[in-house]
Amino acid sequence: MSEAALTSNSSPNPSLTSKGQAGTDPYSIPLEKIDVSDSELFETDTLWGYFERLRKEDPVHYCAESDFGPYWSVTKFDDIVEVEKNPEVFSSLGSIAVGDPDPSFPIGAGFITMDPPKHGPQRKTVQPAVAPRNLALLEPLIRERAIEILDGLPVGETFDWVDRVSIELTTAMLATLFDFPHEQRRKLTHWSDMATASPTQVGAVGVSEEERKKSLMNCLEEFTTLWNERKNKPQGDRVDLITALANGEATKDMAPLEFLGTLLLLIVGGNDTTRNSISGGVVALNEHPAEYQKLRDNPDLIPNMVCEMIRWQTPLAHMRRTATRDTELVGKSIKKGEKVVMWYVSANRDETAIDRASEFRIDRENPRKHLSFGWGIHFCVGSRLAEMQLRILWEEIMKRFSLVEVVDEPVRVRSNLVKGFEKLLVRVHPK
Repeated sequence: MSEAALTSNSSPNPSLTSKGQAGTDPYSIPLEKIDVSDSELFETDTLWGYFERLRKEDPVHYCAESDFGPYWSVTKFDDIVEVEKNPEVFSSLGSIAVGDPDPSFPIGAGFITMDPPKHGPQRKTVQPAVAPRNLALLEPLIRERAIEILDGLPVGETFDWVDRVSIELTTAMLATLFDFPHEQRRKLTHWSDMATASPTQVGAVGVSEEERKKSLMNCLEEFTTLWNERKNKPQGDRVDLITALANGEATKDMAPLEFLGTLLLLIVGGNDTTRNSISGGVVALNEHPAEYQKLRDNPDLIPNMVCEMIRWQTPLAHMRRTATRDTELVGKSIKKGEKVVMWYVSANRDETAIDRASEFRIDRENPRKHLSFGWGIHFCVGSRLAEMQLRILWEEIMKRFSLVEVVDEPVRVRSNLVKGFEKLLVRVHPK
């Protein structure tokens, strides 16, 4: 699971109108007018030219006017690392998304919106659930579920890969990590969607704030019951997150809304990120048939390919920090209190840091050189679990299918944070 952002990540204007950037030549817009927080760029997959221009002409770019107020964009790999390794100057407190949290519903986002010294102890509380020993116990179960999902697919018929595979596998894994009832696992998907869906968010069409709050309070109620059942109880052979949180020194006395924020951090991180890498990998292979053929010719490339898929998709497009004092970054003067947005989606295509970064190559050397998992103290706590899920899934896919064929244009999420897919229609072809 990634330390995913749970604060508002879309426009405070629920009837957001297009800025006209999508479909426009990014070099025809005055540099100071470029606003890469425009979620339409992500929904239409027209963001790339804008980030390419910023990397070339203004890698630390000030946007004075946006739906989220003014903010700085950091778009190059090494500059983002510089921000990440200085949490005392660039703080995670308050919000790690370009938008600000709703003050009327202060649920927070768990330890991802904490700085040292509070951040470390809370993060360490959940780490055993994704430690090597626990992953070894989880691997057979992940494979069993992947096999069940893939064997149940309608060969030769069109179906939605997002719903039937990506969501199903990751939600089942989440239920296991929480020791949540497997038959109720789709509640976790719903709560994940609600965590980032509000009337102020672009992607939240038809979701009222009242409905969202009611759903999230229901999440808190159900998990509080599990918390109370597991308080003062030892972990079983397989570590679960609720027992860890209920008994951890740094987390056992959390207030209810802090507990909810931590839950949603773990739910969204375990759901949105891996599920969108699963879908994004299918899209990438279809867009690059020569790479798909490499995979057929040499399935041993799967572990390497998985890392490349995660880089290529970059399922969390950005994270934000807030300057704690006046500072300078790449010659730009940043004032105390200003937003500094690290665009991972841009850094992962930075040709000055990653060789042939604009190419999808499943046999890439050093494939883990990417920022999809962040960097520094907030590096994704569940990165190895994410890679393991993808590896197992593709090992089983290649045993069964010669092709997972995308048959229609993917429907992408309208969000500047969760870079993902709402629907992906495919057909699977047997070997």
